[in-house]
Amino acid sequence: MDIISQLQEQVNTIAALAFNTFGTLQRDAPPVRLSPNYPEPPPIPTLTEDTPNISDQPKLMSAALVKAAKQFDVLVAALPLSEGGEEAQLKRIAELQAENDAVGQELQKQLEAAEKELKQVQELFSQAADNCLNLKKPD
Repeated sequence: MDIISQLQEQVNTIAALAFNTFGTLQRDAPPVRLSPNYPEPPPIPTLTEDTPNISDQPKLMSAALVKAAKQFDVLVAALPLSEGGEEAQLKRIAELQAENDAVGQELQKQLEAAEKELKQVQELFSQAADNCLNLKKPD
């Protein structure tokens, strides 16, 4: 897999981890009283042996998120550096644009030649069809 695809995959991983982390935090957050006008929230249930300990989950999820971010930084550092700076890049873009224009003109000439040949073939086919119809004897 090329480096750009790896970067895109890592961005997707970070997004999924962040989504799951925020969702888990929202789901497991203890209730809080928003205003004195609201009733007191229900008490936090006490942990028993059969209920999972959720206090470690945010730490694990944040560690996974940090690890994915560091892996992203490693991939970014592995990107090749641009050579010659902005001026060289602009020169290369101009060269590629000129090459693209030349190839485009050549393709346009080939297209026009192909259309001309198609028209000739259609005319010959029409003449051949007319000749075949004219040779058929009426009943």
